Amino acid sequence: MTHLFVYGTLKRGCKNHRHLSGQTYVGEARTAPGYRLHDLGDYPGMVADPTDTTGVTGELWTVDAAALLHLDDFEGIHEGLYTREAVPLLAPFNNLRVHTYLYARDVSSHPSLGPTWSEK
Repeated sequence: MTHLFVYGTLKRGCKNHRHLSGQTYVGEARTAPGYRLHDLGDYPGMVADPTDTTGVTGELWTVDAAALLHLDDFEGIHEGLYTREAVPLLAPFNNLRVHTYLYARDVSSHPSLGPTWSEK
């Protein structure tokens, strides 16, 4: 099982949440500072940003190996759209090894969002 932090369309109530069907919701979570969301249109992209002081809010899930492979495909890892990387979370999840999907392309033309993304 893998702990996975989601911050966009995979969150509960959002359009792509069905991809987490059968997996276990753990709770609301926030990354440690150093991460920022960018508006990519219909979805957000999270990138590492050493100037960020607030982190990103989202949800923590426990997913099995089959779901993780499916999500890797869905997130476009093999196309270079996202990478799956370890990310530090704040308490109470700061002692867990947690993965998330970081946007792997240039965000300079995409506006920065606050710490929380919500579906339009």
